Amino acid sequence: MPRHPHRFDAVEALALQHGLRVSRRSTWPDGPASSLEALQAEVWLGDSLGEMALYYTLADVALLGGSFEPLGGQNLIEAAACGCPIVMGPHTFNFSEAAALAEAEGAALRVGDLREGVGAAVGLINDAPGRRRAVDAGLGFAARHRGATGKTLAAVGRYL
Repeated sequence: MPRHPHRFDAVEALALQHGLRVSRRSTWPDGPASSLEALQAEVWLGDSLGEMALYYTLADVALLGGSFEPLGGQNLIEAAACGCPIVMGPHTFNFSEAAALAEAEGAALRVGDLREGVGAAVGLINDAPGRRRAVDAGLGFAARHRGATGKTLAAVGRYL
């Protein structure tokens, strides 16, 4: 799922170049089961906004693509809160504290490069007990770190 709408077409073209069948979320009238194309596709392209929780809930594992290049990573807390196991690369400087805590708590697995990441993701998919442990760790991690809005409001409230 590209984070930015201007990348939707380029990502679809890349998948098609590799011989993969693609179905875009925007073509599903009532979810993937309502589209024969979606059911036959090898890649579901999330070309919609505001639906990351849906995608994470449907996914067996989240491979955080932005963490495999020096881009700073992506917010992994949303995936954890949806019960989606997380595999991340070495570049998480935009979320360094959350990434370190998630890794320490077993809520995310850090790998050195994308090839290792794909292997780890496939390994989690094929290891039901390991995947369940990762789901539970992610849900626990998210639950323990809830409440940022309330804490922020309380801090600001002291100055009003």
